[in-house]
Order: sequence, then C-alpha cells, then structure tokens
Amino acid sequence: MAGEKKGLQLLDFWVSPFGQRCRIALSEKGLPYEYLEQDLGNKSELLLRSNPVHKKIPVLLHDGRPVCESLIIVQYIDEAFPGKDGKPALLPADPYARAQARFWADYVDKKLYDCGTRLWKLKGEAQQQARKEMLEILRTLDGALGDGKFFGGEAFGFADVAIAPFTAWFLTYERHGEFSVEEECPRLVAWAKRCGERESIAKNLTPPEKVYEFICGMKKRFGIE
Repeated sequence: MAGEKKGLQLLDFWVSPFGQRCRIALSEKGLPYEYLEQDLGNKSELLLRSNPVHKKIPVLLHDGRPVCESLIIVQYIDEAFPGKDGKPALLPADPYARAQARFWADYVDKKLYDCGTRLWKLKGEAQQQARKEMLEILRTLDGALGDGKFFGGEAFGFADVAIAPFTAWFLTYERHGEFSVEEECPRLVAWAKRCGERESIAKNLTPPEKVYEFICGMKKRFGIE
C-alpha cells in the first residue's frame, strides 16, 4: 500500500475484547498510534481493503501495511518493537514458556468468547449448557493461573494481554448465567484486579456496566427477551 500514512493505525470497535488486546499491547510498549473507530454495520473501504479475507476488526496498519487477527497483531507488536524505551517483551524468552502463553491465549479464543455469546443469546436448556461450559472454562483458567501473580508467573505478559479484556465481560456473564465469578474463581478475580491496576488496562478496558448495556442493546436488536 504505497503512499499510505506512516506510523501505526488501529482499526477497531470500542467494545471489542479483541481490539482491546491490541490497544493494551500498544500501551504496554509505549507506542503512539491513531485509533480509527469502525462502524461494523457499514464497513469502511479501508477495513475491507485492509482485511479482505475476514473483513473484520481489529486491523493494525504499520506504515500502511495491514496485520490482521488480534493475537497475531499482539505478537507482531512485540516482535516489531523489541525493547522500545526499555519496555519488556510480552512473550517470554524461554520457548516452553512462550508455548504455554500461546496455548492459553488460543484456549480463550476458542472457548470463552463463543461460550459467552451463547450464554446471552440462548434460552432454556441451551443456555444452561452454556452456563455449565462457562463455569468450566473459568475454573480451568483459575487453575492455570494457580497462585501466580500473572499467567506467566511474576511478569505481566502475552497471556495476560490476551485474557484481560474478557474481565470486563465477567459482569455480563454473571448476570446472564446467574453465578458469581468471585465465588467460583477467586484467584482469577484477584488477578483481574491486579491487571486493572496497570495503566495499559485501566485506560483501554470498557467498564463492565457499559459492556452489559451493549449486550442488552444487542438482545433488543435481535429480539431476544
């Protein structure tokens, strides 16, 4: 894309946990970027041109060149801007630790978002099944975290960036699933609070009540009561 704008631009949607991963990673690295909010009901030519395969956000433009898919974007940010201003890498140096971080990020992508969507979209037995699965997923994450400060141990890193945006959705999961994350997964909630004290997360996560209001609006739009 010769002639495109230099620097970093992020095509995103305000409530997207996937976009928020990218914002957190950019903040952790101290990287300035231009935020370009997208209307997903009327996708821009820039979005369609930048992500012609999936046609969805987020997309990171680096000197006009697009990088798509949130976990790939976070890894790209980590690799393209190593050690900027002394900022630590998000992915650990040890190959096994890197593999573990990628595993849990992939686990969340394959499990959490889809299950959460079913939890608020479905009714009756199907919703109860989604509730059961959600509790299993959260308990699995709680067990993986264990007594560690972060998912990688003492240092905030890639898995934390990948999972943290979904903490803003816990309230929505609780209200639709009629359970308490804190009662079921106290270590996960304590981790979420530690993450929320970081500037990169505090300034980029949507407040839980705003997420809940957004989902209530989606339910009305889809005629779900």
